[in-house]
Amino acid sequence: MNIKRAKEEIEHSIHAYLSKNEYGEYRIPAIRQRPLLLIGPPGIGKTQIMEQVARECKVALVSYTITHHTRQSAVGLPFIREKEFGGKTYSVTEYTMSEIIASVYEKIEQTGLKEGILFIDEINCVSETLAPTMLQFLQCKTFGNQKVPEGWVIVAAGNPPEYNRSVREFDVVTLDRIKKIDVEADFSVWKEYAYQAGVHQAVISYLELKKENFYRVETTVDGKMFATARGWEDLSQMIGVYEDLGLPMDREVVYQYIQHWKIAKDFANYLELYYKYQKDYKVEEILQGHITEEACDKIRRAAFDEKLSVIGLLIARLHEYFRKSSEVDTLVTELYEEMKQVKGRMETEQVSSILEDLCLQYEAETEQLKKAEQLDKDSLHRRMQIQQRLESYRDEVKTAHLDGKEAFACIREKFAAETQQREQIIDATDQMLNYAFDFMERTFGDSQEMVIFLTELNTDYYAVWYVDQNGCDRYYQYNKSLLFSERQKGIMQELNEIEEMIE
Repeated sequence: MNIKRAKEEIEHSIHAYLSKNEYGEYRIPAIRQRPLLLIGPPGIGKTQIMEQVARECKVALVSYTITHHTRQSAVGLPFIREKEFGGKTYSVTEYTMSEIIASVYEKIEQTGLKEGILFIDEINCVSETLAPTMLQFLQCKTFGNQKVPEGWVIVAAGNPPEYNRSVREFDVVTLDRIKKIDVEADFSVWKEYAYQAGVHQAVISYLELKKENFYRVETTVDGKMFATARGWEDLSQMIGVYEDLGLPMDREVVYQYIQHWKIAKDFANYLELYYKYQKDYKVEEILQGHITEEACDKIRRAAFDEKLSVIGLLIARLHEYFRKSSEVDTLVTELYEEMKQVKGRMETEQVSSILEDLCLQYEAETEQLKKAEQLDKDSLHRRMQIQQRLESYRDEVKTAHLDGKEAFACIREKFAAETQQREQIIDATDQMLNYAFDFMERTFGDSQEMVIFLTELNTDYYAVWYVDQNGCDRYYQYNKSLLFSERQKGIMQELNEIEEMIE
């Protein structure tokens, strides 16, 4: 299965394992809660989805790459204890608590979350001395003599043997006690994630053209050559920073991330063309409504690769505004909830005191969420912005010595400026989207290029959010045609299959 389906399966398992009956007991007892084992090639996002699952399920997460550990750190150190049996004293070997189990208890204390995920990566690549411990862990949910606390779900990950020489095969006894999930690289699924994660459009456009280069691992006389999802995402971030700093991104830099020389060279060449098209077609001017017949005619006569790149440039710029619209909308919505608290409490408390309390409370909540690792980067940045707004409201009220209705009128005016800014960004996004449709219509009409444009919009998480919240008549018009076309294609395919069966 692909990584998206694997993530859903992990979430479903966690919900099932942590489900309780009317007596507060886990409906599936700990002994029947099979550990989940993800087996898939390196760099496809096995580790990354665990952070997402923990946030979405609102549970804690403790992660370990087990190949970095020795038997002592996993099991604990031995010590001698005197014990009496049958009237005689004996020296008995016991073990200190495993570092890994101790980390689970520390996470519970830090976050206040008693349920969580214990994630062990590269579990099938351990040393010979640690292998029996890992089998015991999967079979009995213990490290040494210490059990994994109740309410903690075990998820492990490993690589297939063709990707790692150190891989150890699990025996049937172990496999019969786990939920094994085989994960494969899938560009279409990764592409959805890439839009949401802000992967550089040049990477997305290139891989759309060369899907076979998304994930490749080859053995040559010079050693391993590979390109992975992790490599493409890390390269994407470096491209963005290099652009901001005005630094050149050549094939040597690309090869540091995409360690397959032919692919690295091919992408570096594509990136040069991507920047060239950005200048030649003046995408920013198109999205401001300055559409010339010269530009339309030039792209009509261009090669398909060039057309796809220009569409990618349009999508990239639109994506920035879709994302910005989503961010400012979420910020205003969450800030509005804080303002409702002020209004609800102002009859019995001073507005300045309410705002002071909200600032302290909000900051404490943010710190708690950070400790529990329940915030991704965007959520953290948004909370920091809301904290700044609340503090500015508080300082404004204090400085002007306002209270009661006057104080609330003051912060309401400042909040109104936030909502006005949101409307301006949404209006600008709407205008740019319509200009993009103008350009696509004038250049391509109702063609395969328009289908590609619509398909990219449908893949972009923030584009779908924007249209769902704010609407776009032409999006609905062309999307309806696209859906009809896809349905018609599906019906024709079914008819062909029936004909083949008859023959």
